[in-house]
Amino acid sequence: MDRQVNETSVPSNTRPGKSTAKYPAKYSAFSLIKHGLAKSDWPRAWREHDLKKSYDVVIIGAGIHGLATAYYLATNHGITNIAIVDKGYVGGGGSGRNTSIVRSNYLTPEGVRFYNRSVHLYQDLSADLNFNIMFGQMGHLTLAHNDSSLRTMRWRAEVNKLEGIDSEVIGPDDIKQIVPYMDTSTNTRYPIVGALFHPPGGTVRHDAVNWGYARGADVRGCEIHQNTEVLGITTIGDEVTGVTTNRGQISTKIVVNCTAGWASLINAMVGLKMPIVTHPLQAAVTEPVKKFLNTVVVSGSLHVYVSQTDRGELVFGASTDPYASYSMRGSLEFTEELAGHVLELIPSIAKMRVLRQWAGLCDMTPDFSPIMGFTPVKGYVVDVGWGTYGFKAGPVSGEAMAQLIATQRVPDIISTFDFARFAEGRLVGEKGAAAVGH
Repeated sequence: MDRQVNETSVPSNTRPGKSTAKYPAKYSAFSLIKHGLAKSDWPRAWREHDLKKSYDVVIIGAGIHGLATAYYLATNHGITNIAIVDKGYVGGGGSGRNTSIVRSNYLTPEGVRFYNRSVHLYQDLSADLNFNIMFGQMGHLTLAHNDSSLRTMRWRAEVNKLEGIDSEVIGPDDIKQIVPYMDTSTNTRYPIVGALFHPPGGTVRHDAVNWGYARGADVRGCEIHQNTEVLGITTIGDEVTGVTTNRGQISTKIVVNCTAGWASLINAMVGLKMPIVTHPLQAAVTEPVKKFLNTVVVSGSLHVYVSQTDRGELVFGASTDPYASYSMRGSLEFTEELAGHVLELIPSIAKMRVLRQWAGLCDMTPDFSPIMGFTPVKGYVVDVGWGTYGFKAGPVSGEAMAQLIATQRVPDIISTFDFARFAEGRLVGEKGAAAVGH
């Protein structure tokens, strides 16, 4: 059956310099039904390509960071001879295993500015990509259970306000109004004494973000190569010359490491060691119920966070497992501890059933901040060390890394996240806002 698809241009409200490439318009309801009944193949959102011998840029990792970097290189800087390679599939790593929380209520001024830019990019991303990423700014509530935690919340709130971010400390009565099912009484094991409320925070559909960036990069001429494993990076002296994959050799002068979980292994291919330790991070989801939780709830003291999807499922997470590992299997210990802490906050959900749990890999740095920018190996740049907070930073990271590659200058917004900070003692201490907040 022949399929006719109209085309629409990228929305006119995109930033200057954006490509005028075409996207397929949405199917009508009738054409969707007709196409489904015909059982014909759906058109691919992005194409398959033969691997070329040479590219201007090779990006390792087809998750949100790698795809966003390619998208902004093509959109903002006109660089399209790009290969995004991944040993698996698009969004199959941390970008598809996270709990999709977006926020900017961090602790350091550098972190606040950085993640706030990402929130603003997320707000416009559906229009920019012409793809609904389902971004819901439902608010983000970080609970405090003791005076020490409350002091940290006040500290974060003041830093946020100085940077123009909407955040404030609220008391138990206000918390009860926002989450009526929360136990805010004083008779609990961990009484709630206050919270940092961040209205711009929320959740986004991670698959939609990955697919939107993949389609946007593809339509602008970038090539996505799934099932293409990097086996080595070739250098002459201290300069990158190419990449060896399971599908052949590629010549390139720029290699970007955008991997999560495997960053240390890729770094080792050029002889670099970075202060990164990989830990599993587990999460779980319940059966769907009627919508009752209208904000993201986080407790650093209890090491738990929870949100509710549009389908009614409760999504739970905790802090990283206390041991270094590459395992992505769930554990009974995690489920038991998580359930216990969640029930201390919301006892009324005790009869809900957990449907499934999963794990992803997190590359943790000593200061809970990423490593971004140039390295001692010329042509080898990194966007790694994202810990538990990489997904929310995908848009701003891609934008900044694209600017760095195109101009060969480090953008101010990521200058404090350079590799040299560890040797020079310029750590960016985000543990107080990134350890469990996600």
